[in-house]
This record gives sequence, C-alpha cells and structure tokens, in this order.
Amino acid sequence: MSSFLVDKKRSYYCGTLGRGHIGEEVILMGWAHRRRDHGGVIFVDLRDREGLVQIVFNPDVDLDSHGEAHRIRHEFVLAVKGRVRQRPEGMVNPGMKTGEIEVMIDKLEILNESKTPPFVINEESDISENIRLKYRYLDLRRPEIQKNLIFRSRVAAETRTYLQNEGFLEIETPFLTKSTPEGARDYLVPSRVNQGMFYALPQSPQLFKQLLMVSGFDKYYQIVKCFRDEDLRADRQPEFTQIDMEMSFVNEDDVIRVTEGLMSHLFKTCLKKEVKTPFPRISYREAIDRYGRDNPDVRFGLELRDITPLVKNSALQVFQEVSNSGGVVKAIKIEDGKRLSRKDLDGLADFVSAYGAKGLAWARINTEGWTSPIFKFLKPDEVGKINEIMTAKEGDLILFLADTTAVVREALGHLRIHLAKKLNLINPEGTSQNTFGKKVESDKSGRICFYLGERFSPA
Repeated sequence: MSSFLVDKKRSYYCGTLGRGHIGEEVILMGWAHRRRDHGGVIFVDLRDREGLVQIVFNPDVDLDSHGEAHRIRHEFVLAVKGRVRQRPEGMVNPGMKTGEIEVMIDKLEILNESKTPPFVINEESDISENIRLKYRYLDLRRPEIQKNLIFRSRVAAETRTYLQNEGFLEIETPFLTKSTPEGARDYLVPSRVNQGMFYALPQSPQLFKQLLMVSGFDKYYQIVKCFRDEDLRADRQPEFTQIDMEMSFVNEDDVIRVTEGLMSHLFKTCLKKEVKTPFPRISYREAIDRYGRDNPDVRFGLELRDITPLVKNSALQVFQEVSNSGGVVKAIKIEDGKRLSRKDLDGLADFVSAYGAKGLAWARINTEGWTSPIFKFLKPDEVGKINEIMTAKEGDLILFLADTTAVVREALGHLRIHLAKKLNLINPEGTSQNTFGKKVESDKSGRICFYLGERFSPA
C-alpha cells in the first residue's frame, strides 16, 4: 500500500537523533515500544534497530495525528513526521541515548497494526526460551538480541578490514565436500546424482586449506561455518562460525603478532577498549598446572597448588594411595571462606563429581588452627607446610582434591571458574591477577596461552 510518508523516505534511524538535530523536520519509521497517555498529550517511544526516541502527539500541534495516536498499541508499525526539539526542563532522560530530545509529530501513518504480543519487547523481559523460540521473529526485535547481532556484524567487518590491511585474501571454500574425519562425526548430505554416495559438511575446510597453501596463496582467511555432529557442550554447537587464518613462510612469532593485532584492533574498534600488545604469555604446561585449563581466566586468583610432596606420607589413606599411584593432590585457597556454608561445600563436592572426582576435602583456617574432617589425619608440620605453600591466613578456606592428574586438572579447572562466579570475583573490566608474580615465556611446544577475559558484552 502506498504511503505518503514512506514515499518521502525516512530521514534518520530513531536512535541516531541528538541535540545536533534540534529544529530539524524529520521522518521516522519504526515500532511502538511504549505508549503513555497523559490526559491530552500522548507520548510514544518509537524503536528501530538503532534505539529509541520519544515522539509526542499534542492536539494543539496537529489534531488529526493526535486523534489517530489513540489507536497506537505495542508493536504497531508507524511512520511519523515532526520536528526535533529539546525536551522541557526536568524532562531529560539520562538513561536514554536520545534522552535530551523528542520529536513533536504533525503527521502520523499507522503502517501495520499488531495483536497483543505474547511478551513485552524490552530488555528487562524474563521470557522462557520455549516462548522466545516459538515467536522468534518477536524475540529478534528485542534490543538486547539486536545489539548482539549488530555487534557481531561489526566484529566481522573489522576483522576483514584488519586482515586485508595485513595482506590476507578472503577465499571461500565449498560446504559440500569429501569427508575428512577429525575429532567428531561428520554431518552427511545424500547425493541425488550419485546414488548411495554422500557429501560431508566440513568440520573445517582442511582439504581446501592444503590445496590453497600449496597453490601459492600464502596468506588467506575465512569467516567460515563449521559443522560437527557431536553432543552439545557449553562452548560448542552443531554449527558454529570461526575466524580461520592460514599463513605460509612464517614462524611462531609472526602468527602471534597477527593474532594479537587482530584482538587489539577488535577491542579498540568494537568495544572502545585499549588492549596493549604483546600479550603476557605463559606456556601450555604452566597454564594447565596453575589453572587446570589451557584457556585460563586470569582476572582472579584461586590458582591450583600442588601439595602432593607434602601429603604423600600422611596418615590420610586417600592422599597416600593417590600419591603412590602417580596421581596428584592439589588445592585451591578461598579468601574469606566463611562466605561458603557447609551446605555450599557439599554442593561443591557434587559439582566436581561431574568431572570424575570422587570427593572434595576442605579446611577452614581459624585462630586455633584448622577446622576440617581431615585435620586429625595430618601432622602439625604437614598442616604448617600446607598453610605456607597456600599462603593461608585466618578466615581462609582450602579445598583439596586427590585423583589422577587428568581428573584433578579438569575438576579444579572448572571449579575455580564456578567459584569465581558464585563469589562474584570476576570484574568484567579487570586485568590479570598473576598471584605467582612470575612471567614465563613460550616453551618450544608451540602451545601458548592468551587470555583477555572470559567474555565481553557489547556495550
């Protein structure tokens, strides 16, 4: 249906208006986010992908548009024309990007009406996932979701800009390919023209990488879909996107320099955060020993300490058996341990059991010494040495895990992350807390850990 305002074209996105547009006549289009009738004057927050702006319908300015505005409900699609003005004194909304201005409307067209939505389209809505997925087209209107998709688009664009400037070519490779079994099962696609034969969706375009490299394309990249037919995990889905860079005639430092530069560029351009390079480096071995993982979060302490030599001859049977069988006993110290109740400690034991651990011992440090179920099995000098290596003081809590090396690393590596979240130890803006005070350069294995934080939310 032809519309006068649509034919005139919109002037700006709603969320881009500001003080610089005061006095300007604009045409806006979007969705009715909120509506407030103040007994004569009607206020509507108009929303598009860039944000909200308040539009005002005043019968003294235009009687027809004010009368039509009475029909507006949530999620009606509107086209409006009006003049930008500064909000009256005392009416500025500092929590809104366009909170200093509003648009006084003199023409309104309702482009599309809406039934009452099953949930409110705003950032505060607590909606079950089932409802969100059933009405995915509404869920995608939510500012939080739109912000994520816009942010992802910016990251992809800035990745391309950086890598092009570094001399990389962007080269696509086919999705329908030959099976190249790796760590997971392939997704298979039957071939219509070759009965009984199947294509595989690539876990990664390995065959094509090799072809391109030996063909002379020495630096290329892809922002590419990968498919793996495996069980869901917190950090893995059946299909996911990765930035894939390939380089020839380079050494380890060249790869690190490009990767560090890309991360620094993305943080600066997309998050407005300065990230200094080169990044601190620790070897794979130290990352595993100190944090239990090769992608450690170093914004907080809770580092793993090996106390196997101190307890291998103790009277505690489980410590003896594990030590003598080639396993390890490691511990984590929690400052201000009284924040964890006995019930919490039982819950932590259940938590590590999911990673194969058979139990979790604990000790509270107090004025008299230890309060712990294992205290009676340890000699005073063993307790003293444990306190020394853990730098334990009154009020601290020590958690102990004895098992095979693999189980201890896996269980405590996840436990320290769980505890940091539970005890609110992670500052999203925080930097590394290297409690050992030791900088370790790369070992010769080629495995180097970089860590900038568990996750940054697009601001």
